Amino acid sequence: MKAYRISGTFRMGVVKENPFTIELAAKKKDEAIDKIYALLGSRHGVKRREIKINEIKPLKKDEIEDPVVRYIVTGE
Repeated sequence: MKAYRISGTFRMGVVKENPFTIELAAKKKDEAIDKIYALLGSRHGVKRREIKINEIKPLKKDEIEDPVVRYIVTGE
């Protein structure tokens, strides 16, 4: 598993752009993108076309901030 930090914006309600930055563990970059769409869709009820991904950054083990993602990737 690899760790990714994904940032972007999504449209919801009156606010045109809600920013987000999420760290997650995935095998490939495409899988990480699908997880983001599923996560934001289930949490906020937004459709995939309303989510704009600005950056996908693969993380090194020492750059991971989320303890759950760190445990999944490193086992520590």
